Amino acid sequence: MHKTLVSELMTETVVRVGADDNLTTAAHKMKEADCGVLPVGSGDDLQGMITDRDIVIRALAEGKNPAEAKVGDYMTDKVYACNEEDFLED
Repeated sequence: MHKTLVSELMTETVVRVGADDNLTTAAHKMKEADCGVLPVGSGDDLQGMITDRDIVIRALAEGKNPAEAKVGDYMTDKVYACNEEDFLED
């Protein structure tokens, strides 16, 4: 049975957002990249992940202004990561 490497399916060019960026910036980056999730951090420092659902359910539905609300306040900060040499099945 063929095991699939993460590198076979991963996106090499990653669009990211900073924890201090506002939710409007994150939403625009998601739209441009045609995705619903962005890593949060800079360089090799992964601080968390922000999803379109985080923005809508946790911020907008609670009446927060996306131009003022910071990504770091709504991101998920417990992230499990893998390396490109890892197998999906593992």
